[in-house]
Amino acid sequence: MVPLLLVLLLALILFGAGFALKALWWIAVVVLVVWLLGFLVRPAGSGGRRGRWYRW
Repeated sequence: MVPLLLVLLLALILFGAGFALKALWWIAVVVLVVWLLGFLVRPAGSGGRRGRWYRW
């Protein structure tokens, strides 16, 4: 009975980790797209040149 529970626990952990990693990949893709779009829609800075869209 213990080996069966260990196998089920391992399967549950791997499924959870796989789902979390897949969700993190989608979040990373969304952040990358927003970051790239920020370079395309930068506001004009002083003197007519394009400024940075981020604050740092």
